[in-house]
Amino acid sequence: MATISAANRPYFIVLGNEKGGSGKSTTSVHIIVSLLREGYRIGAMDLDARQGTLAGTLAARRQFVERKGISLPLPDFRAVHRSNHEHRAEAEAEDRETFNTAVAELQDDGAEIIVIDCPGADTYLSRYGHSFADTLITPINDSFVDFSMLAKVEPDNHDIINPSIYSEMVWEARKARFSRDRGKFDWIVMRNRLAASEARNKRDVGETLDLLAKRIGFRTIKGFGERVIFRELYLQGLTLMDVKEANIGIAMGLSHVAARAEVRALISAIKLPPAKLRMVA
Repeated sequence: MATISAANRPYFIVLGNEKGGSGKSTTSVHIIVSLLREGYRIGAMDLDARQGTLAGTLAARRQFVERKGISLPLPDFRAVHRSNHEHRAEAEAEDRETFNTAVAELQDDGAEIIVIDCPGADTYLSRYGHSFADTLITPINDSFVDFSMLAKVEPDNHDIINPSIYSEMVWEARKARFSRDRGKFDWIVMRNRLAASEARNKRDVGETLDLLAKRIGFRTIKGFGERVIFRELYLQGLTLMDVKEANIGIAMGLSHVAARAEVRALISAIKLPPAKLRMVA
């Protein structure tokens, strides 16, 4: 049975959201590359290996590096496949073992931080991954459609009725983390695709999020805007931090500068441990 050493435990950043299309994998790869460039030794895990969004992005990045013959930072990566065992107890035991093995391998390879991309669905593997978080980041689109993943609200006045199933799952993950090692995690809700104008919906979502944050214990940050550059780079496994070295003919305009500032603001919001090894970005 694989064991995770408590003596040299990596810092875990978990990307979790039970709704697709919120920018979770885009956020994951930008966190991974940004932290690599800050000198951290990064491990990465995709817990949705069947769909393999993060796995595919990092594979495209590696192929780009090999095809162009250039040097770009790459993480130590593990894809974690969900058990197909027909019995629940055996499937959950297999999921734990597969997860623990991947973490132990990354730990043995010297990972200081492990970034985990969870599936956009409620699975045991996702719940188990959440319970290791030091920082949990939940990207949501800035609308009440995505807000429903966090809580149910009254349609007329947006009063909070009760937390959602996902919020309850996060609470259970917090209890599991504390039970395992007395640890706690910081939950960040990241508001993606914010409108540039001060629209009524934007204001209402923000005010309701602030109320819910106090009730169930998260903090909010502004995330990534709706920018074409994210989609242009994503298919090649590239990030905004790679544009100069990758030499792909993209001139950095004001929109790109603003996008890089959004990425840097996200990294600054994470309460990171100090890097043990510094690299030149």
